[in-house]
Amino acid sequence: MSTSIDRVFIFDTTLRDGEQSPGASMNTTEKLEISRQLLRLGVDVIEAGFPISSPGDFESVRRIAAEVGDAAVVCALSRAIPADIERAAEALKGAKRPRIHTGIGVSESHLKDKLRISRDEAVERGVAAVKLARSFVEDVEFYAEDAGRAEPAFLYRMIEAVIGAGATVVNIPDTTGYSYPEVFGALIAGLMDNVKGIEDVTVSVHCHNDLGMATANSLAGVRAGARQIECTINGLGERAGNTAMEEVVMALKMRPDVFGVDTHINTKEFVRASRLVSGITGMLVQPNKAIVGANAFAHSSGIHQDGVLKERSTYEIIDPADVGAGGSSIVLTARSGRAALRHRLAELGYVMEDEEFEGIHTAFLELADKKKEVYDEDLEALVGEAERMVGEVYHLEQVHVNCGDPGIPTATVELIDRDGVSYIDSSHGNGPVDAVYRAINRIVQKPNDLTEFSVQSVTRGIDAVGEVTIRVKSEDGRTFTGRGAHHDIIVSSAKAYVNALNRLLVAAEAPSVEDEV
Repeated sequence: MSTSIDRVFIFDTTLRDGEQSPGASMNTTEKLEISRQLLRLGVDVIEAGFPISSPGDFESVRRIAAEVGDAAVVCALSRAIPADIERAAEALKGAKRPRIHTGIGVSESHLKDKLRISRDEAVERGVAAVKLARSFVEDVEFYAEDAGRAEPAFLYRMIEAVIGAGATVVNIPDTTGYSYPEVFGALIAGLMDNVKGIEDVTVSVHCHNDLGMATANSLAGVRAGARQIECTINGLGERAGNTAMEEVVMALKMRPDVFGVDTHINTKEFVRASRLVSGITGMLVQPNKAIVGANAFAHSSGIHQDGVLKERSTYEIIDPADVGAGGSSIVLTARSGRAALRHRLAELGYVMEDEEFEGIHTAFLELADKKKEVYDEDLEALVGEAERMVGEVYHLEQVHVNCGDPGIPTATVELIDRDGVSYIDSSHGNGPVDAVYRAINRIVQKPNDLTEFSVQSVTRGIDAVGEVTIRVKSEDGRTFTGRGAHHDIIVSSAKAYVNALNRLLVAAEAPSVEDEV
């Protein structure tokens, strides 16, 4: 593999390290599906699994190796144990570009507490593992586990030894997520300056996110000379996860002035990849996750919305289309301004004069104070309510209900007529809606029969706006439809009834055809 200074290779370990996230296990069919998406992304290396760990992992590596062809390197993990390496080589037999990834711990913690061997023994095992792997494949990657906590001089010694044994890629992992960008960058720089033969191999970084610095540490490694980044879709991995591919790739792409390198990744496939991996593993992506989160390109602040509507780049450094996210999202909330509301209404086909808009804006703010988010259906309901208020004989000013079990449902309503006169009355009924309708009837005093009553949710969520549709029949047999929308279904019912009665009253006031003649 080339070590061109202007390119960073992307090594995806979603199928191996990513699967180590608790609850994120995948079967062979699911791994094959993800591997196809990784090819659409254009990753350079797919770490398909750890063949000796289980028959299922062996089969996954074998099938992915056979299917990928020349499109990417297929890598299999092993420990510095002959049986591991042999099993990895067997799984990779069908690969056109196989790589064995073997290695051993290099920190004092790993040497003393886990492996219980000396430094000399560790070097001996590392060299032997690389030589054995090279007997099967030409491309061998060596990982110096827990390099982030290793003594630098010993790390240099180990890396120089395995390069001499035939390693083509040397992986410097921050296995426990212990490092910081300045420290990790200095570690990579130290390797570049002190290890004989380092210029002949690809230096790789594999960072974990225990302190939330996996992406930053990986980028620091690139600035210091690393030319391969090991990462996963959505940052899956042990404990707090690994470097997220979408984050590190977009960081390199957006800041060539800082890094001077790029990848060959098709970034427009990121959202698709994220959703696929999330769906298969059941590991949900947090809404504010960089690049692929649901809120990554959503704007709810009025100031931000105004800026984005005028020029997207005022608050977005990435074009959503570049990562497959479609477009920016204007989220209407209580913090949204007039510009965002008018823009969304226009998109829905509602173009109105300032006076009419101000009425909608006032109703919008009242609704937004009660809901986390106002949806398109909410806006349509608000516009419908505003239209129904035009030419009202009576306007529903307020409604108050007491009900429960035990108890007698009672309702008090206030209606205001077209002359501004207020009427307040109360009644009881078989239920809260019946009590409200009886109270309204006491004020309006227009005989009618309620023939139909229906309720439906026009938006999503527990705080959804409910729309009530009713039909009433007048004494002369004519039917009038009324509609009302509100987040309180009792209020919606009252609005719908008043709307139907207003239609009835207006029709009663209009001259008949005979009178017109």
